[in-house]
Amino acid sequence: MKHRAGHVALVGRPNVGKSTLLNYLLGQKLAITSHKPQTTRHSILGINTLPSGQIVYIDTPGIHQRGDKAMNRYLNRTASSTLAGVDLAIFIVEGDHWTDEDAMVLKRIHASGLPAILVVNKIDTIRPREKLLPVLSQIGERAKMDTVIPVSARTGDNCDHLQQQILERLPEGEDFYPEDQITDRPERFFAAELIREQITRRYHKELPYVTTVEIEEFESLPKLYRIGAVIWVERDNQKAILIGKGGQALKETATEARKQLEDFFQIKVYLRLWIKVKKSWSADQASLNKLGYSE
Repeated sequence: MKHRAGHVALVGRPNVGKSTLLNYLLGQKLAITSHKPQTTRHSILGINTLPSGQIVYIDTPGIHQRGDKAMNRYLNRTASSTLAGVDLAIFIVEGDHWTDEDAMVLKRIHASGLPAILVVNKIDTIRPREKLLPVLSQIGERAKMDTVIPVSARTGDNCDHLQQQILERLPEGEDFYPEDQITDRPERFFAAELIREQITRRYHKELPYVTTVEIEEFESLPKLYRIGAVIWVERDNQKAILIGKGGQALKETATEARKQLEDFFQIKVYLRLWIKVKKSWSADQASLNKLGYSE
């Protein structure tokens, strides 16, 4: 059997399940997830080494039309630039819900000239089941793609078939990374992401979009990780919401984040959190660069 290896971009509008799909295909959690759009803010490389090849997935922020802040522009640039350096694009859409943003993503894929697979995610939400074939036919016609694969990233339905189809489309070649490597991101990155995930999941409305996490301390001891992190917000009232009455909200966030960190790193974690205010950080490119939002 030919050995194949290549880079694959997971692209789509916000909240179609790109990160959930990545986690399933890798067999472990690498990308944070929530029901909030734009949870993914960075491209995340996930490496899946199989007997017949190595697939290097790149999860990307959702390409979107909403907002013109520096953060919105950064997210769209990050996602679009990924298409310039991969062998295959996986265009992910949500069930039978097609939007103008899906059309915008499709246009960028066609402009890239990349071979692509259309993945219709969240098929477990399409009821009755008899609707599935007409939905696939309609979306395939819209996208003008030959290969349309229905999946549920949440349940894993048909994801193994998708992965086999991906592998067959990659060029022949040797692995890019060692067999036991799963990403190129450092531990500090994942610490910040897991803390931010808890904030995104716990708070509603606009608060998740005006928070970010910066790791100030990361000490690796033989049986303990000592982590200190700053949660940045844009206004004093947002800081008050995160702290809560008597600091209770912050304690609960820290407790759940610590559990997730220990599960991810498989080691005991001592976590300290602070909240600081930096006015309009998400609208200022210089602030974004300092906080790690740079290509």
